[in-house]
Amino acid sequence: MSTVTSADGTAIAFEAYGEGRPLILVDGATAHRAVNPINAEVGKLLSDSFRTYVYDRRGRGGSGDTAPYAIQREIEDIAALIEDAGQPAIVFGWSSGSLLALDAAAAGLPIAGLALFEPPVVVDDVRPPLPSDYVEQLDAFVAEGRRDKAAELFMTAAAMMPAEAIPGMKQSPYWAPVEEIAHTISYDGRIMGTTMSGNPLPQDRWADVKVPVLVLYGDQTWPALSAGARAVAEHLPTATLQAIPGENHGTEASTLAPVLREFAGLT
Repeated sequence: MSTVTSADGTAIAFEAYGEGRPLILVDGATAHRAVNPINAEVGKLLSDSFRTYVYDRRGRGGSGDTAPYAIQREIEDIAALIEDAGQPAIVFGWSSGSLLALDAAAAGLPIAGLALFEPPVVVDDVRPPLPSDYVEQLDAFVAEGRRDKAAELFMTAAAMMPAEAIPGMKQSPYWAPVEEIAHTISYDGRIMGTTMSGNPLPQDRWADVKVPVLVLYGDQTWPALSAGARAVAEHLPTATLQAIPGENHGTEASTLAPVLREFAGLT
C-alpha cells in the first residue's frame, strides 16, 4: 500500500497497478479496496498499458479523514493522485463516485477523459426522490452513535431496498463493513446534492466539463438508473451513452476493462 498526502494533510491510501497512462478509479458510496475487488482486477487487466490507481476515499479503509468534510477535500484527494501520476489522467467513477469525478473535472483538474458508471440521477418520477433532509438524517444518526440506522437509511432511501430485506442484510458479511464506514455515506449525499430530487440537473454544476465523457449503464439495470444515465449523457455536450449488455448496477472486471481501454484510446 502507498499513500499520497492531500492538500489538507490527509493521507490517502492507494495501490497502483501497471505502468503507462494514468487511470484513477473512484468508488461510490460505502465501497473501498477491502470490499470492492473489481477495481484491483481492472488494474491488473490493464497493467500492460495503464498505471491504474485504486484508492480508498477519505474516511474508508486505509485513508485518513480530516474534519470538517467538504466536497473540495475529495477533489483535492484526486488531485494528489494525479500529481503522483505526473500527467493528466482518465478518471472512472462508480455510481456517486462518478459525480465526484465530474466535480473534479469541472474544478479544472488535469483530467483527459471521464467514464461514469450509472450516476445516481433522478430527474423525473420514475422512482421516489431522496428525502430533502437525507444528509441531515444521516449526520444525526452518526452523531447519536447509530451507524446502523444511517446504513439502513442509505439502503432504503437511496438504494431502494425494501425495509423487510434489512434484517436479513444485517446477518450477512456485507453489513459490518458498511456500518463501519456509515459516517461517509453523508459525504456521498453531499456530492449528489439535488441530483436525486426528481428535478432537472442544475445547468451550471458541470458546465466547465469539456473533456470526453463516456456514460455507462447496464442494460438490465433498474429503470431509474438507466434513465439517470441518459439524463447525464444528454446534459453534457461531450458525452456518449453506452449500454453494457447483461449488466445491472455493477459489472465484472473482464467486461469493464476493455471498455475503459477502448475509451482511453479515443481520448
